[in-house]
Amino acid sequence: MDEHDIRFLRASFDVARNARKNGNHPFGALLVDEHGRIVMEAENTVITAKDCTGHAETNLMREASSKYDSDFLANCTIYTSTEPCPMCAGAIFWSNVRRVVYGLSEESLYEIAGRGSEEVLFLSCREIFERGKKLIEVIGPLLEDEAREVHMGFWR
Repeated sequence: MDEHDIRFLRASFDVARNARKNGNHPFGALLVDEHGRIVMEAENTVITAKDCTGHAETNLMREASSKYDSDFLANCTIYTSTEPCPMCAGAIFWSNVRRVVYGLSEESLYEIAGRGSEEVLFLSCREIFERGKKLIEVIGPLLEDEAREVHMGFWR
């Protein structure tokens, strides 16, 4: 982790805030190239698009894989406000992004949102990536107090 990771992670929190303002769940993600440029961002669109797969990371990987080739994506980092869920981890894996930096852990999210929901898969992104044959670096949780703020008051 370095100052770039912190800056981009905080930017993902801003995207998550925008998702919330736009009437969606508070999740956001950025794709940053090997030169430290933000090349794309995406927010959660589950509610407004009426699409259960409209998670920020999946939206980002869907768009990125249609625009960029696999070799370019292998040198990119995805910064995401919250640990990628199993579906999003799969999208990241298949897109060929090799580095993930996230803020709020899955565990902390479930503490905030409530463990009683049926919409919970207790499977970390690390566990999913470890099952693949390519190395995907995972850094997180980071700045969890800041990441948590985006969710406060949303899940009731």
